[in-house]
Amino acid sequence: MKKRSQAIVPVEPESAPRPETPSSSAQKMTIYEYEQRYVKHQNVRGAKLLIWGAAALIGVFLFVMLALLALRVYDINEYAGYAMMAVCLLIYILVFVVPLVKILRTGYFVTNVNAFTARKAQRHNKKLRHSIADKMIDLSARVDGVGWYDSQIVGRLAIAMKTGDEEGVKRNLSELYRGSVKKSAKSLIFKGAMKSAAYSALSQTAHIDAALIVVVNMQLIKDIVFLYGFRPSDAKLAKIFVQVIANSLVAYGLGNVNIGGSVVRTMGEAVRGIPILGSAIAAIIDSSVQGLVSAALTTVIGYQTIKYLNHEYRLQDILDGVSLEDTDVEIEETCAELETELKKKKKRPLADAG
Repeated sequence: MKKRSQAIVPVEPESAPRPETPSSSAQKMTIYEYEQRYVKHQNVRGAKLLIWGAAALIGVFLFVMLALLALRVYDINEYAGYAMMAVCLLIYILVFVVPLVKILRTGYFVTNVNAFTARKAQRHNKKLRHSIADKMIDLSARVDGVGWYDSQIVGRLAIAMKTGDEEGVKRNLSELYRGSVKKSAKSLIFKGAMKSAAYSALSQTAHIDAALIVVVNMQLIKDIVFLYGFRPSDAKLAKIFVQVIANSLVAYGLGNVNIGGSVVRTMGEAVRGIPILGSAIAAIIDSSVQGLVSAALTTVIGYQTIKYLNHEYRLQDILDGVSLEDTDVEIEETCAELETELKKKKKRPLADAG
Protein backbone atom coordinates (compact mmCIF):
# COMPACT_ATOMS: atom_id res chain seq x y z
CA MET A 1 0.00 0.00 0.00
CA LYS A 2 1.33 3.36 -1.00
CA LYS A 3 1.65 5.95 1.70
CA ARG A 4 -0.24 9.15 1.09
CA SER A 5 2.16 12.10 0.92
CA GLN A 6 1.33 15.04 3.14
CA ALA A 7 2.14 18.65 2.38
CA ILE A 8 4.30 20.32 4.99
CA VAL A 9 2.78 23.61 6.12
CA PRO A 10 5.24 25.99 7.75
CA VAL A 11 4.09 27.34 11.10
CA GLU A 12 5.16 30.75 12.25
CA PRO A 13 6.50 31.10 15.78
CA GLU A 14 4.07 32.63 18.23
CA SER A 15 6.55 35.33 19.10
CA ALA A 16 6.29 36.91 15.66
CA PRO A 17 2.66 36.88 14.53
CA ARG A 18 1.78 38.43 11.20
CA PRO A 19 -0.47 41.45 11.10
CA GLU A 20 -3.98 40.89 9.85
CA THR A 21 -3.66 41.69 6.16
CA PRO A 22 -5.34 40.25 3.09
CA SER A 23 -2.02 38.92 1.75
CA SER A 24 -1.60 36.66 4.80
CA SER A 25 -5.11 35.20 4.67
CA ALA A 26 -6.18 32.28 2.52
CA GLN A 27 -9.31 34.00 1.27
CA LYS A 28 -9.44 37.61 0.21
CA MET A 29 -11.77 39.98 1.95
CA THR A 30 -14.63 41.24 -0.20
CA ILE A 31 -15.36 44.93 -0.58
CA TYR A 32 -18.59 44.45 1.35
CA GLU A 33 -16.69 42.97 4.30
CA TYR A 34 -14.17 45.81 4.15
CA GLU A 35 -16.96 48.38 4.06
CA GLN A 36 -18.69 46.78 7.03
CA ARG A 37 -15.51 46.63 9.14
CA TYR A 38 -13.60 49.77 8.32
CA VAL A 39 -15.67 52.33 6.45
CA LYS A 40 -17.22 55.21 8.36
CA HIS A 41 -19.62 57.04 6.10
CA GLN A 42 -18.65 60.69 5.99
CA ASN A 43 -19.80 63.78 4.22
CA VAL A 44 -16.84 64.50 1.94
CA ARG A 45 -17.89 68.09 1.28
CA GLY A 46 -18.54 68.60 4.99
CA ALA A 47 -15.04 67.31 5.84
CA LYS A 48 -13.48 69.77 3.38
CA LEU A 49 -15.50 72.63 4.82
CA LEU A 50 -14.48 71.60 8.33
CA ILE A 51 -10.79 71.49 7.48
CA TRP A 52 -10.91 74.92 5.85
CA GLY A 53 -12.95 76.28 8.75
CA ALA A 54 -10.46 74.94 11.30
CA ALA A 55 -7.52 76.30 9.29
CA ALA A 56 -9.24 79.70 9.07
CA LEU A 57 -9.78 79.76 12.84
CA ILE A 58 -6.10 78.97 13.43
CA GLY A 59 -5.13 81.72 11.00
CA VAL A 60 -7.41 84.30 12.61
CA PHE A 61 -6.25 83.36 16.10
CA LEU A 62 -2.57 83.64 15.16
CA PHE A 63 -3.19 86.92 13.32
CA VAL A 64 -4.89 88.43 16.38
CA MET A 65 -2.06 87.29 18.69
CA LEU A 66 0.58 88.80 16.40
CA ALA A 67 -1.48 91.99 16.03
CA LEU A 68 -1.61 92.36 19.82
CA LEU A 69 2.16 92.04 19.92
CA ALA A 70 2.57 94.70 17.21
CA LEU A 71 0.16 97.07 18.99
CA ARG A 72 2.08 96.59 22.20
CA VAL A 73 5.26 97.73 20.47
CA TYR A 74 3.35 100.57 18.75
CA ASP A 75 2.29 101.94 22.15
CA ILE A 76 5.95 102.22 23.05
CA ASN A 77 7.16 103.71 19.77
CA GLU A 78 5.17 104.50 16.63
CA TYR A 79 7.89 103.72 14.08
CA ALA A 80 8.94 100.58 15.91
CA GLY A 81 5.29 99.56 15.85
CA TYR A 82 5.10 99.88 12.06
CA ALA A 83 8.29 97.85 11.73
CA MET A 84 6.88 95.19 14.04
CA MET A 85 3.69 95.00 11.95
CA ALA A 86 5.77 94.26 8.86
CA VAL A 87 7.79 91.66 10.76
CA CYS A 88 4.61 90.03 12.12
CA LEU A 89 3.12 89.84 8.61
CA LEU A 90 6.27 88.13 7.33
CA ILE A 91 6.24 85.74 10.29
CA TYR A 92 2.56 84.98 9.64
CA ILE A 93 3.29 84.01 6.04
CA LEU A 94 6.38 81.93 6.85
CA VAL A 95 5.14 80.07 9.92
CA PHE A 96 1.46 79.61 9.07
CA VAL A 97 0.58 80.12 5.41
CA VAL A 98 3.56 78.22 3.99
CA PRO A 99 3.24 75.16 6.31
CA LEU A 100 -0.54 75.07 5.77
CA VAL A 101 -0.16 75.08 1.97
CA LYS A 102 2.49 72.35 2.13
CA ILE A 103 0.30 70.17 4.36
CA LEU A 104 -2.83 70.56 2.23
CA ARG A 105 -0.96 69.97 -1.05
CA THR A 106 0.38 66.62 0.19
CA GLY A 107 -1.61 63.60 -1.00
CA TYR A 108 -3.55 61.27 1.28
CA PHE A 109 -4.81 57.69 1.03
CA VAL A 110 -8.46 57.15 0.12
CA THR A 111 -9.85 54.46 2.43
CA ASN A 112 -13.53 55.36 2.94
CA VAL A 113 -14.91 53.61 -0.14
CA ASN A 114 -17.73 51.40 -1.38
CA ALA A 115 -18.13 48.87 -4.19
CA PHE A 116 -18.34 51.62 -6.82
CA THR A 117 -15.35 53.72 -5.68
CA ALA A 118 -12.98 50.99 -4.43
CA ARG A 119 -11.18 50.36 -7.72
CA LYS A 120 -10.53 54.06 -8.30
CA ALA A 121 -9.24 54.34 -4.71
CA GLN A 122 -6.89 51.39 -5.26
CA ARG A 123 -5.39 53.07 -8.33
CA HIS A 124 -5.04 56.37 -6.45
CA ASN A 125 -3.40 54.67 -3.45
CA LYS A 126 -0.97 52.73 -5.64
CA LYS A 127 0.10 55.96 -7.36
CA LEU A 128 0.59 57.63 -3.97
CA ARG A 129 2.65 54.70 -2.67
CA HIS A 130 4.96 55.03 -5.67
CA SER A 131 5.24 58.77 -5.10
CA ILE A 132 6.17 58.19 -1.44
CA ALA A 133 8.74 55.55 -2.41
CA ASP A 134 10.31 57.82 -5.03
CA LYS A 135 10.56 60.67 -2.50
CA MET A 136 12.22 58.49 0.12
CA ILE A 137 14.69 57.08 -2.40
CA ASP A 138 15.49 60.51 -3.82
CA LEU A 139 15.85 62.13 -0.39
CA SER A 140 18.13 59.35 0.88
CA ALA A 141 20.32 59.65 -2.24
CA ARG A 142 20.55 63.46 -2.35
CA VAL A 143 20.75 64.46 1.32
CA ASP A 144 23.76 63.10 3.19
CA GLY A 145 23.13 62.15 6.79
CA VAL A 146 19.41 62.81 6.74
CA GLY A 147 19.00 59.74 8.96
CA TRP A 148 15.24 59.51 8.61
CA TYR A 149 15.07 56.28 6.62
CA ASP A 150 16.94 52.99 6.99
CA SER A 151 19.38 52.93 4.05
CA GLN A 152 19.26 49.15 3.58
CA ILE A 153 15.46 49.08 3.38
CA VAL A 154 15.47 52.10 1.05
CA GLY A 155 17.90 50.17 -1.18
CA ARG A 156 15.51 47.23 -1.33
CA LEU A 157 12.66 49.64 -1.97
CA ALA A 158 14.55 51.12 -4.92
CA ILE A 159 15.07 47.64 -6.40
CA ALA A 160 11.37 46.82 -5.96
CA MET A 161 10.40 50.06 -7.72
CA LYS A 162 12.81 49.41 -10.59
CA THR A 163 11.65 45.82 -11.13
CA GLY A 164 7.95 46.64 -10.75
CA ASP A 165 7.60 44.43 -7.66
CA GLU A 166 4.45 45.93 -6.12
CA GLU A 167 4.42 43.54 -3.16
CA GLY A 168 8.05 44.42 -2.50
CA VAL A 169 7.22 48.13 -2.56
CA LYS A 170 4.43 47.63 -0.03
CA ARG A 171 6.51 45.34 2.17
CA ASN A 172 9.51 47.69 2.35
CA LEU A 173 7.36 50.78 2.92
CA SER A 174 5.60 49.00 5.79
CA GLU A 175 8.96 48.02 7.25
CA LEU A 176 10.17 51.63 7.06
CA TYR A 177 7.02 52.93 8.76
CA ARG A 178 7.33 50.38 11.56
CA GLY A 179 11.03 51.10 12.10
CA SER A 180 13.10 54.13 11.14
CA VAL A 181 10.17 56.40 10.23
CA LYS A 182 8.49 55.79 13.57
CA LYS A 183 11.77 56.47 15.38
CA SER A 184 12.33 59.68 13.39
CA ALA A 185 8.76 60.84 14.08
CA LYS A 186 9.29 60.41 17.83
CA SER A 187 12.47 62.47 17.55
CA LEU A 188 10.58 65.27 15.76
CA ILE A 189 7.88 65.23 18.45
CA PHE A 190 10.46 65.43 21.24
CA LYS A 191 12.25 68.36 19.59
CA GLY A 192 8.95 70.16 18.99
CA ALA A 193 7.90 69.66 22.61
CA MET A 194 11.24 71.01 23.86
CA LYS A 195 10.83 74.08 21.64
CA SER A 196 7.35 74.70 23.07
CA ALA A 197 8.66 74.41 26.62
CA ALA A 198 11.61 76.73 25.98
CA TYR A 199 9.56 79.38 24.16
CA SER A 200 6.84 79.40 26.82
CA ALA A 201 9.43 79.75 29.58
CA LEU A 202 11.01 82.72 27.80
CA SER A 203 7.90 84.59 26.67
CA GLN A 204 5.86 84.73 29.91
CA THR A 205 3.10 86.54 27.95
CA ALA A 206 -0.29 85.01 27.25
CA HIS A 207 -0.77 86.00 23.62
CA ILE A 208 2.86 85.21 22.72
CA ASP A 209 2.52 81.78 24.37
CA ALA A 210 -0.62 81.09 22.35
CA ALA A 211 1.00 82.23 19.10
CA LEU A 212 4.08 80.09 19.74
CA ILE A 213 1.92 77.03 20.36
CA VAL A 214 0.24 77.53 16.96
CA VAL A 215 3.59 78.02 15.22
CA VAL A 216 5.33 75.01 16.78
CA ASN A 217 2.30 72.72 16.34
CA MET A 218 1.84 73.61 12.67
CA GLN A 219 5.55 73.16 12.01
CA LEU A 220 5.49 69.77 13.73
CA ILE A 221 2.50 68.58 11.68
CA LYS A 222 4.24 69.74 8.47
CA ASP A 223 7.48 67.94 9.40
CA ILE A 224 5.71 64.67 10.25
CA VAL A 225 3.67 64.80 7.04
CA PHE A 226 6.87 65.39 5.05
CA LEU A 227 8.58 62.51 6.87
CA TYR A 228 5.75 60.06 6.10
CA GLY A 229 5.17 61.35 2.57
CA PHE A 230 1.40 61.67 2.94
CA ARG A 231 -1.06 63.50 5.15
CA PRO A 232 -4.15 62.38 7.06
CA SER A 233 -7.48 62.52 5.24
CA ASP A 234 -9.57 65.69 5.39
CA ALA A 235 -11.71 64.50 8.31
CA LYS A 236 -8.69 63.43 10.39
CA LEU A 237 -6.68 66.55 9.54
CA ALA A 238 -9.62 68.72 10.58
CA LYS A 239 -9.57 67.00 14.00
CA ILE A 240 -5.85 67.74 14.32
CA PHE A 241 -6.39 71.42 13.45
CA VAL A 242 -9.18 71.64 16.03
CA GLN A 243 -6.73 70.24 18.59
CA VAL A 244 -4.21 72.95 17.61
CA ILE A 245 -6.87 75.58 18.36
CA ALA A 246 -7.64 73.92 21.71
CA ASN A 247 -3.92 73.82 22.59
CA SER A 248 -3.44 77.51 21.81
CA LEU A 249 -6.49 78.44 23.91
CA VAL A 250 -5.13 76.41 26.83
CA ALA A 251 -1.75 78.14 26.47
CA TYR A 252 -3.48 81.53 26.38
CA GLY A 253 -5.44 80.66 29.51
CA LEU A 254 -2.34 79.50 31.36
CA GLY A 255 -0.57 82.73 30.49
CA ASN A 256 -3.28 84.65 32.33
CA VAL A 257 -3.08 82.54 35.49
CA ASN A 258 -0.47 83.36 38.10
CA ILE A 259 0.31 79.74 38.94
CA GLY A 260 3.64 80.49 40.56
CA GLY A 261 2.28 83.11 42.92
CA SER A 262 -0.32 80.77 44.36
CA VAL A 263 2.25 78.05 44.88
CA VAL A 264 4.68 80.42 46.56
CA ARG A 265 1.97 81.59 48.98
CA THR A 266 1.62 78.01 50.22
CA MET A 267 5.31 77.85 51.14
CA GLY A 268 4.61 79.70 54.38
CA GLU A 269 6.83 81.84 56.50
CA ALA A 270 10.06 80.52 54.98
CA VAL A 271 9.88 82.76 51.90
CA ARG A 272 7.48 85.43 53.15
CA GLY A 273 10.30 87.41 54.72
CA ILE A 274 12.51 87.21 51.62
CA PRO A 275 10.66 89.07 48.79
CA ILE A 276 13.40 88.68 46.19
CA LEU A 277 13.62 84.92 46.77
CA GLY A 278 9.84 84.62 46.70
CA SER A 279 9.61 86.44 43.36
CA ALA A 280 12.38 84.30 41.89
CA ILE A 281 10.65 81.08 42.94
CA ALA A 282 7.36 82.36 41.49
CA ALA A 283 9.00 83.08 38.13
CA ILE A 284 10.67 79.65 38.04
CA ILE A 285 7.44 77.82 38.87
CA ASP A 286 5.43 79.89 36.38
CA SER A 287 7.85 79.18 33.55
CA SER A 288 8.31 75.50 34.35
CA VAL A 289 4.59 74.77 34.67
CA GLN A 290 3.66 76.66 31.51
CA GLY A 291 6.62 75.13 29.66
CA LEU A 292 5.64 71.63 30.74
CA VAL A 293 2.02 72.11 29.68
CA SER A 294 3.06 73.56 26.32
CA ALA A 295 5.40 70.62 25.75
CA ALA A 296 2.65 68.15 26.66
CA LEU A 297 0.17 69.83 24.29
CA THR A 298 2.68 69.67 21.43
CA THR A 299 3.37 66.01 22.19
CA VAL A 300 -0.35 65.24 21.95
CA ILE A 301 -0.51 66.88 18.51
CA GLY A 302 2.49 64.88 17.29
CA TYR A 303 1.23 61.50 18.42
CA GLN A 304 -2.30 62.22 17.21
CA THR A 305 -0.86 62.93 13.75
CA ILE A 306 1.21 59.74 13.52
CA LYS A 307 -1.71 57.72 14.91
CA TYR A 308 -3.94 58.84 12.05
CA LEU A 309 -1.18 58.33 9.48
CA ASN A 310 -0.44 54.78 10.65
CA HIS A 311 -4.14 53.92 10.78
CA GLU A 312 -4.82 55.12 7.24
CA TYR A 313 -1.69 53.46 5.85
CA ARG A 314 -2.86 50.16 7.35
CA LEU A 315 -6.34 50.62 5.87
CA GLN A 316 -5.03 51.31 2.36
CA ASP A 317 -2.89 48.16 2.63
CA ILE A 318 -5.97 46.13 3.54
CA LEU A 319 -8.02 47.78 0.80
CA ASP A 320 -5.34 46.95 -1.79
CA GLY A 321 -5.89 43.25 -1.13
CA VAL A 322 -9.69 43.38 -1.22
CA SER A 323 -11.32 41.23 -3.91
CA LEU A 324 -13.37 43.22 -6.41
CA GLU A 325 -13.91 40.56 -9.09
CA ASP A 326 -17.00 39.10 -7.44
CA THR A 327 -18.44 42.57 -7.11
CA ASP A 328 -17.92 43.29 -10.80
CA VAL A 329 -19.69 40.06 -11.75
CA GLU A 330 -22.59 40.86 -9.44
CA ILE A 331 -22.96 44.33 -10.93
CA GLU A 332 -22.90 42.95 -14.48
CA GLU A 333 -25.49 40.28 -13.61
CA THR A 334 -27.76 42.86 -11.96
CA CYS A 335 -27.48 45.16 -14.99
CA ALA A 336 -28.30 42.26 -17.30
CA GLU A 337 -31.37 41.39 -15.22
CA LEU A 338 -32.49 45.00 -15.29
CA GLU A 339 -32.05 45.15 -19.06
CA THR A 340 -34.11 41.98 -19.52
CA GLU A 341 -36.85 43.23 -17.23
CA LEU A 342 -37.01 46.61 -19.00
CA LYS A 343 -37.29 44.90 -22.39
CA LYS A 344 -40.20 42.81 -21.10
CA LYS A 345 -41.99 45.90 -19.81
CA LYS A 346 -41.44 47.60 -23.16
CA LYS A 347 -43.02 44.70 -25.08
CA ARG A 348 -46.07 44.45 -22.79
CA PRO A 349 -47.66 47.79 -23.84
CA LEU A 350 -47.23 46.84 -27.51
CA ALA A 351 -48.89 43.49 -26.90
CA ASP A 352 -51.74 45.13 -25.00
CA ALA A 353 -52.22 47.64 -27.82
CA GLY A 354 -52.47 44.84 -30.38
